[in-house]
Amino acid sequence: NERAGQSGYAHLFEHLMFQGSKHTGTDQHFAILRAIGARNVNGTTNTERTNYYESVPSAELETALWLESDRMGYLLLEQKALDNQREVVRNERRERYENIAHSRERFEIAESLYPEGHPYRYLTIGRHEDLQKATLDDARSFFARWYVPSNATLAIAGDFETEAVKKLVEKWFGTFPVSSRPKVTVPLVTALKEKRRQTLADSVATTSRVHYVWPSPAYLAPGDAELDLIALIMTGATGRLRRALTYDRQLAQTVSAYQVSNGFQGEFHVVADLLPNAGIAEVEAYITTTIRAISNEGVQAAELLQAVAAREVAVTRSLESLASRTAILQHYVHTGQPPDSIASELARYRRIAPADIKATAMRVLTARRVEIISQPMPRTSKAEASRAFGWEASGAQLATQRQATAPLEPARAIEALDPERRWQTDPPTAARMKTTRGSN
Repeated sequence: NERAGQSGYAHLFEHLMFQGSKHTGTDQHFAILRAIGARNVNGTTNTERTNYYESVPSAELETALWLESDRMGYLLLEQKALDNQREVVRNERRERYENIAHSRERFEIAESLYPEGHPYRYLTIGRHEDLQKATLDDARSFFARWYVPSNATLAIAGDFETEAVKKLVEKWFGTFPVSSRPKVTVPLVTALKEKRRQTLADSVATTSRVHYVWPSPAYLAPGDAELDLIALIMTGATGRLRRALTYDRQLAQTVSAYQVSNGFQGEFHVVADLLPNAGIAEVEAYITTTIRAISNEGVQAAELLQAVAAREVAVTRSLESLASRTAILQHYVHTGQPPDSIASELARYRRIAPADIKATAMRVLTARRVEIISQPMPRTSKAEASRAFGWEASGAQLATQRQATAPLEPARAIEALDPERRWQTDPPTAARMKTTRGSN
């Protein structure tokens, strides 16, 4: 539900939430966590939510709750922090969205699938122009609207006594004023009026890619689970399309299919990264033939059983670590499901029959789609393409900028390299932490 002209605000605010609160002081959140031996401290943003998490020793659980309570109720929003984190986010976009192979297609797909005004039209990283004009008043308004207790969920897992932890949660969160949950506008489900096809010259890629995307059912809607299984039947370990393109014909180095189960509307993707000298038309023909066969003829019972088993293995393996179990628990609570929904999650797949697979494929995968064909760009055209796409600097210019910029803190340096590992750094000793922080 980002407002027009405010793309990327949710992700920008994820960064601002680490910049300090009233009772901790400016930029002390990480320092306090490191001092108590915390690890796996992170925040992530996707189309559906922003989450924050940390792993702390059991004896320091109250410290973590105090920190979360303080930034929920007393966040410091200062111009210096906004200016700093705005540039961190914009650099993240340059590093992770603009200067990697096949990145441009992500923007093209979103804009092809969703009309102006739809919350999925712009990626969570945001547009440079929207981030540049974000003001302190905008940040304060965003915080007041979305970061209220009624719009948050809390999950705690580990070594503790339940009743004791409930008292701690009440202590640190129970005195917040009663708040109203912000109204969420549900956008209309979009359907493509015509097939949309684009051929992109990619200035970073060294191989060609075929990428098809269909509008699909939202999370938990009829057909959502079926598409997860169709993806496995197509490109699982022994999937039809994977076997044809990578083993039999040796046309592609990687092939994948997956269902993106968003809250408002899903997306079904098929992606093939071609080997050198492979024909794009031939790869596309195999994709179309595979989908047509599943839609018209269905699948074998053995294929379906294998796909269900693969899904069960994936769900079971996700329960191995405490952090993963906590994330699953939080996901169910956040999406309004019972926290013990793991059994019903598996049941969704176990009750699917071959006829359901065929019907879903016919309904979703024979409809209009977005087709993105990415090809390596001739070297002489790369600078022009960067300017045409609105990128602010070429790779060489960015390298010059990096040399002229003071080194990032370890956590922020890792973030710039990989946004999915944001803030994951091993905590230094207390003495080392003080030295590091004091030098900034």
